[in-house]
Amino acid sequence: MKRNRDFSEYHEIISDLFPKIDAKEAWSRYCLSDEQIDFFNENGYLSNVKMLEEKQVKRLNKELTEIVNPDHPKNDLFYEFHSNESNNSDAVLFHSLGHWRITEGFHDILWNPRFVVAASQLLGVRAIRFWHDQLFCKPAFHGGVVAWHQDYSYWTRTSKMQHLTCWIGLDDASTANGCLHYIPKSHNWNLLDRTNLAGAMDGLEEFLSPEQKAQFANKVAIEMPKGYGTFHHPLMVHGSYENKSPLARRACVLNVFADGTISETNEELLKGVPVIPKGQKMQGKFFPILFDPSGLS
Repeated sequence: MKRNRDFSEYHEIISDLFPKIDAKEAWSRYCLSDEQIDFFNENGYLSNVKMLEEKQVKRLNKELTEIVNPDHPKNDLFYEFHSNESNNSDAVLFHSLGHWRITEGFHDILWNPRFVVAASQLLGVRAIRFWHDQLFCKPAFHGGVVAWHQDYSYWTRTSKMQHLTCWIGLDDASTANGCLHYIPKSHNWNLLDRTNLAGAMDGLEEFLSPEQKAQFANKVAIEMPKGYGTFHHPLMVHGSYENKSPLARRACVLNVFADGTISETNEELLKGVPVIPKGQKMQGKFFPILFDPSGLS
């Protein structure tokens, strides 16, 4: 079947990359334990959750290799596309948003049963909607940083704060090649000012109290094999250091919010997406329901 050019038209799995199973079966297979949920609530993150099989990682990396080319025929569908967001050839950070519209694999990962069940649980067993996706790629030897930040500092154009991030490794992630780091329990902090993501690693420091600065001594490196994911709260302070190793570090990120989130702006929420007036519910073609647990009981 010939598909539309823009895969945002489809709100279900369209390839054979992920299993097409109903909510009850997905829940029975992939439900997080009470211990995992308690850990997330206490610390603000939950890591080493298997998201992808080897064949799925390979497929996504093949698609990624194609779409990082700025001459890709669907490049205009990206919300953002930065071949190097840092503008420094010695500190390269590829960063994009919107690739779910472009390839089957990156479209279908939104409905990956492993992901949607865990995301619903961590948001209080609620229906979840897609917010936006991201790619972060650091090449070997000269990969740049992602500065310390809180995701919600970039998302205040939506409310209330009931968002969740899942970072999924497409390469083995280690301290050597620039894995993610967290400041445990920083999800209990206040909302801080936003920083330049590809700027100075410690740019957030000017907004921190002495007590908050002291907590950086407790930072945790999230080293994981490829295909594994880590979830974090929208106020979790996190970032990743440069990659000077001989190994690339590629990752995809899925951002969601609980159904009922509203727009807080009369401007575009994402480039090219029709305006949702301030006070109106976030919904429609670009913010589809990914999972609804209401029929499980």
